[in-house]
Amino acid sequence: MKDYGTLSQAINKLKLEEGYEYDFNLLDEHLEIKSENEKFSVHEFDVDKVLRFEGMSNPDDNAILYAITTENGKKGTLVDGYGVSSGQVSDEMNKKLDMKQNRPIE
Repeated sequence: MKDYGTLSQAINKLKLEEGYEYDFNLLDEHLEIKSENEKFSVHEFDVDKVLRFEGMSNPDDNAILYAITTENGKKGTLVDGYGVSSGQVSDEMNKKLDMKQNRPIE
């Protein structure tokens, strides 16, 4: 398993070493790349990696980093909180991003 370090180090490694250049925003039923004015439904992307980060002193610092590839080949990252700080999304999106599905957790 590759050591990604901190959240910011992991984002940099994914961008610089693995080509995940876009920043995704999580909306209720889709992902968005604002800079490209593109939206992707749950059926238009795959989650390649899931990395979980836990704050040492503050439970509000918990975060999940997703490495995502869209069906048109755009690779990017999505950061979301988990637990109390996770975003409110549709059930279908929640299932797509569920860490317990058959995808590698690093």
